[in-house]
Amino acid sequence: MSRDRLALEGPEGTLEAVLEGETENPAMIAIVCHPHPQFGGTMDNKVVTTLIRAARDAGAAALRFNFRGVGESQGAYSDGIGEVEDLIAVHRWLSKKYPGTPLWLAGFSFGSFVAARGAEVLAANGEAPAALFLVAPPVHHYGFETIEKVGCPVTVVQGEDDEVVPADKVFRWAESTALAPDLIRFPDSGHFFHGQLVNLREVAASRLP
Repeated sequence: MSRDRLALEGPEGTLEAVLEGETENPAMIAIVCHPHPQFGGTMDNKVVTTLIRAARDAGAAALRFNFRGVGESQGAYSDGIGEVEDLIAVHRWLSKKYPGTPLWLAGFSFGSFVAARGAEVLAANGEAPAALFLVAPPVHHYGFETIEKVGCPVTVVQGEDDEVVPADKVFRWAESTALAPDLIRFPDSGHFFHGQLVNLREVAASRLP
């Protein structure tokens, strides 16, 4: 099982990334998107690395990366628009390296919006993920209601005591969206899933393609 630091070509310059897991003949490819860059979000976030670990341990080639303007990634924050372009560029590289391999796409907080919008773009291009996994989606800040077709099963994980994303708004969105997600509630869990990461990893592992 390997772990490689990468500098990938992105729309605004290089993107810093880490690829780990089964990188020779993976059962799947996985990409996990990190939380908001303007509030300290990076690819080293504990929720992100927890999701990566779940995919890696299941035989995936699992990739996390810093959005433009974060860490060694070039460019500047782009309100979710440019970050979707970053995701598409990363997916392009990974899918060329492992053609025909199913994709598990995941994101946490802001990263869940990037993942969902990216899944919509990929589906429109005939490259839909095999599964989409969204953790604490900030439906109150971003246009999740406009995302209608991602071409795959969707899982939403939400802490009931989230201090950043209003849980009740996530629950209402999950009931009304055309994505028809499988909603998993975490009682007594805040936004960052402190004390719940092992449980989160188990849920993620159960939703891999």
